[in-house]
This record gives sequence, C-alpha cells and structure tokens, in this order.
Amino acid sequence: MTPDKLFLDANILFSLCFGSRGLGRLLETARTGQCRLMVSRYVLEEVRRNLDEPEHLAVLENLTRMLEIVPEADPSLECPVDLPDKDRPVFMAAAAAGADYLITGDMTHFGQYFKQRFMGVTICMARHYLSL
Repeated sequence: MTPDKLFLDANILFSLCFGSRGLGRLLETARTGQCRLMVSRYVLEEVRRNLDEPEHLAVLENLTRMLEIVPEADPSLECPVDLPDKDRPVFMAAAAAGADYLITGDMTHFGQYFKQRFMGVTICMARHYLSL
C-alpha cells in the first residue's frame, strides 16, 4: 500500500514543537511508513519566525529530519480555494507536491474547506485524518 502524502501547515509543526501528544500520533504514523510528511520552506520559515525558545527550535530541527521539504508552487498559478494571500502558498505547495492531504488546524481560513478535495488535496485537521 502506498503511504499517504501529508502536507503539514505551519500551525501543525508549531504544535509539534510544543509537544502536542495528539499530533504526535502523526509522527508515529510516519515512522511506521503509513504516511509521508511534507512541508515547504515557506512553512518552515513561518514556524521558525514564531519560535523563540531554543529548545523549541531544537525540536523543529529534529522534526525536519522526518519531513520531506518540497518546492514552492509557481506563484503565477491560480489557487482554486479562496484563501488569504499568506495561506495560498501553503495550499499550492501541497497541490504541486502531489499531497493527498493538507493537515491544518487553521479553522479561520481553511475551516470552511475541511474534508473537501481541491486539485487532489483533501484539506483536514489531524484528527480527521487519523480517524480514517
């Protein structure tokens, strides 16, 4: 069985850096080969900008060993989802990388699209994915 490709939004990585146990299940799923975890440099930089404690930055650096860093999408491509400018590169990188799922906790900007599929990417929360 081919592992699912999960693109992680910055808020997911941020929570992992703070030791979220629930999100830790995503890491375990990746360790067992059931999924691949992907991010873009844009996402990584957003997380780095918002972490100010050295121990959290160290956790992020350890996490990056488990992550596949994918290229940014062509910014001239039109985003099929109505998102704020700062969130479009996240969705578009997920789509360009061939992700099966965009995992996010951002209810404000992505919530209305949860469990919907665009360009082959299903937008969902981690708990939705883990319950499949």
